Amino acid sequence: MCKHNEHNHKHNKSSLKRTGIAFIVFITVILSHLSEPVKFSLFFLAYLLAGGDILLKAFRNIIKGKIFDENFLMSIATLGAFAIKEYPEAVMVMVLYQIGEYFQHMAVAKSRNSITALMDIRPDYANIEKDNKLIKCSPNEVKTGNIIVVNTGEKIPLDGIVTEGKASIDTSALTGESVPREIKAGDEAISGFINLNGCLKIRVTKPFGESTVSKILEMVQHAVTKKAKAENFITRFAAYYTPLVVAGAVLLAVLPPLLIENAVFSVWLERALTFLAISCPCALVISIPLSFFGGIGGASKCGILIKGSSYLETLANPDTIVFDKTGTLTKGSFKVTQIHPQNISKEELLEYTALAECSSSHPIALSLKEAYGKDIDRSRVKDITDITGSGIKAVVSGKEILVGNSKLLDMYNINYSQNIEAGTVVYTAIDGNYKGYIVISDEIKDDAKQAICTLKKLDVNIVMLTGDTEKAAENVKKQLCLDTVYSDLLPNQKVEKLEDIIENKEKGKSVIFAGDGINDAPVLTRADAGIAMGALGSDAAIESADIVIMDDKPSKITTGIKIARKTMQIVKQNIIFALGVKAMFLVLGAFGMVTMWGAVFADVGVAFIAILNAMRTLNVKKFLKSYITT
Repeated sequence: MCKHNEHNHKHNKSSLKRTGIAFIVFITVILSHLSEPVKFSLFFLAYLLAGGDILLKAFRNIIKGKIFDENFLMSIATLGAFAIKEYPEAVMVMVLYQIGEYFQHMAVAKSRNSITALMDIRPDYANIEKDNKLIKCSPNEVKTGNIIVVNTGEKIPLDGIVTEGKASIDTSALTGESVPREIKAGDEAISGFINLNGCLKIRVTKPFGESTVSKILEMVQHAVTKKAKAENFITRFAAYYTPLVVAGAVLLAVLPPLLIENAVFSVWLERALTFLAISCPCALVISIPLSFFGGIGGASKCGILIKGSSYLETLANPDTIVFDKTGTLTKGSFKVTQIHPQNISKEELLEYTALAECSSSHPIALSLKEAYGKDIDRSRVKDITDITGSGIKAVVSGKEILVGNSKLLDMYNINYSQNIEAGTVVYTAIDGNYKGYIVISDEIKDDAKQAICTLKKLDVNIVMLTGDTEKAAENVKKQLCLDTVYSDLLPNQKVEKLEDIIENKEKGKSVIFAGDGINDAPVLTRADAGIAMGALGSDAAIESADIVIMDDKPSKITTGIKIARKTMQIVKQNIIFALGVKAMFLVLGAFGMVTMWGAVFADVGVAFIAILNAMRTLNVKKFLKSYITT
């Protein structure tokens, strides 16, 4: 990637030098009194210096069958100008066109460099301790299980678990958050974060190729490959537009001299050539992708990673946003708040329940094990079966244990008393007999209410899908003022509900699903755009989602929508501006009211103005501050 950009930079500088020499030759000829053959020779030399590469591109594309592009239009227009002895115009068109192209390349490079600087999180090295010395090596050489040392000011090179030390870390490159976080022994360390103080020893859990930083960099680099409808429109438009304007230019050169009395062929040929020069669609071809690229870069600055411009377009026009509950709107940090045993002690109920859940990493299982507070003796547990959407079946100390929701007990025909506590209720049965329930409560995220309020101001419907109980779902609905909730859903039922919502959405709008990325892959994939919340370190989220929010804040969805809408505004402005000016100048050129100089402004000038407009997408803070909902 870097070599490619360096090659382009050298090519652009070389092209600018040739154009500069061509301009000097052009001025010299204009100011000198030279014979006609010498003038022609020098003008043609200047023309080749400035436009030789354009002629070469046009020739190569014709061989490949790609005839109708801007290189072909510029070539035929300027060679035609030479044919009618308008040498200065032909040279100056190429000179100004190349200057415009140089500024366009500079604009694209600035946009790319902005994202490159933003995503400059790839670590240069990793420190491995050997014989009481720190040895620097490539992150690619470090293996899973190795211990690496990260000193103050260094980037964390690979994902892992802190085994020793405590430090403040800068997460802004990934999350967009300026406030440092504290990590200590036992905490997860994510590659790309920067150690601000202290010394950390980290046990590596993933090779570099599978680390968070590698996945994110790969995702950003490939983001521009997924085109939005507006970009596809430009491709389809150019396929029809270019042959039409070439045909129009031919008719403009041929028909008037045949149909109009005293019409001079050379005059109408010049108008046709001017018509061709005006028609180049550079403003659209360059500024539209640049607008999307800028929008993706601007969102990245806020810790919102968008996998392609098509998803940016989808995010700009949501009909409904569907949320998962646990880990998305709530913290997912469950606590055991009530224990209700039946014919058994509280301690025994909690012990059997925690042991049955010993192999699960679900937040509910973790809270049960935390409440148990003792080391889990796994030798007592065998034959663990995960019953999707219902719970766990296991044998603990020779007894068959069922732990899960009411569906699990119904499945095994166990009599129990239904509970409607405000929280997640975990039922337990031992050897086919109901033994009580444990209530586990979750907390609403700090900015969830603000996120829902701002989304409603954007005229978006809010729906929540959860596998939790109706009581727990209604409790969250009441606190956050959600429009609709669906509870007690299995993973496949979540997909079915989402499909119903998609079927009933307003035409031309999208349905977006936001989940925590742990077990929401099917729904993330089915939605028009899937957003993974708090996805640091979550492979499933980064791979399944179309948009990844790198921290736990639901309010970032509003930020993403605002960025997407502003980007789409700029895209539409550029399309309308470019087509409008082109249409006006094409008409004026056809009637001889615009010269070849005017054609240059219509082509290069419009492209340059559109590109300057597209560059505004990178200035996220400014347009978020002045954003008006549309």
